Amino acid sequence: MGLFGFGKKKHHEDEDEAEVKDTEAQDEAADSGVDDNGTDAENASNGSAETEESEDEADAVEGHKVPDEPSEAYPDRGELYGPWDIEEEKAPNYDEYLDMGAYYLPFMQGIELRVKANRASGQVLGCTISYKTSSLEIEALAAPKTLSLWDGVSDDLLAANPKASKEPGVFGTEIKLPVVVKGGKKLITRIVGVDGPRWMLRGIFSGRAATHPESPETKALNQFFSDIVVDRGEEPLAPRDLIPMHAPVSPEERRKADEAAAEADKDGKDHKIPKRIKGPFVADQQTEVQTTISRGPMFSELR
Repeated sequence: MGLFGFGKKKHHEDEDEAEVKDTEAQDEAADSGVDDNGTDAENASNGSAETEESEDEADAVEGHKVPDEPSEAYPDRGELYGPWDIEEEKAPNYDEYLDMGAYYLPFMQGIELRVKANRASGQVLGCTISYKTSSLEIEALAAPKTLSLWDGVSDDLLAANPKASKEPGVFGTEIKLPVVVKGGKKLITRIVGVDGPRWMLRGIFSGRAATHPESPETKALNQFFSDIVVDRGEEPLAPRDLIPMHAPVSPEERRKADEAAAEADKDGKDHKIPKRIKGPFVADQQTEVQTTISRGPMFSELR
């Protein structure tokens, strides 16, 4: 999917069809004045709508959540749990997600986004989500078609860091790694890796999200990570190469770009839409915090 592809249209088509059917049913009930059981038609349709809405909410919760119990395996990714691949049928509707090129980020109230970029070229390499006292660093890496990349990456982390440990987690096996920050203070990070089709999404949790499994911060960032939709692209990449990214593109910017492209096609003009940088990237390039986006309920401001 290109930079300005506007989400999963099938969700909207299904919703539109459901709305048409519901309207037709209400019209028929209104004409008769009562339902089959003699109940007032308006009350019947309202009760039916409430029931359908409750079922829809239950289905949404059932289909997009995070396991409650730690485990060494994460077998239901792509069926019950995310992160998701852009081509998967059960992936969430990412129309209103923030487009980063390699992945689409969901919106969550109270978070701040910092973009990690190469100092020399400005190329985007990853991002960090901050939420209250916790943070989540996100990277998407290319992976082999059939083999798990996380198994090898986690083994390398253990081999390179004698103080690192392997533990079961909600996303399968995770690595607990102590790190020393400025001033000599030691912090614990929680590193998770989830394998998808030709990609692996790595999340580095710090703060309470790394040390307090039952805290609201941990659960919120776990859910955020699980709701990410990955766009691997078709570029030939070696395993462990970072999947190419670009600066954040908001849903509104994607909408405007789609409209401009459609208008340009109509007028027979060329409309150049910037594409994401072609890879590969490597993870050891110098980086700096380049952009911060913050919002109330959604990302809205670029500083």
